[in-house]
Amino acid sequence: MLPITHHAQVRLQQRGIPAVVVERLLDFGRQTHDHRGGTILFFDHRARNTLRRQIASDSYKEIESHLDTYAVLGSDGVVVTVGHRTQRINRH
Repeated sequence: MLPITHHAQVRLQQRGIPAVVVERLLDFGRQTHDHRGGTILFFDHRARNTLRRQIASDSYKEIESHLDTYAVLGSDGVVVTVGHRTQRINRH
């Protein structure tokens, strides 16, 4: 079971993001700080390539259209919110 807030569960449903995508983000996603005490997880090119090599090809094809997803983790490691990236995430 994912450590996830009610808000994040609602956002998953509203935005049509399967929970398995968030699980893959936790396993393979690139991390950067949001400068508010949280961590942003997203798939960059390296993470996508690693994911493609590590999981079955049919599983990858199922989530491929959701690889623009990001998740924000709180300082306690709980998923606070999720969404689709529309802009580049700055990593500094």
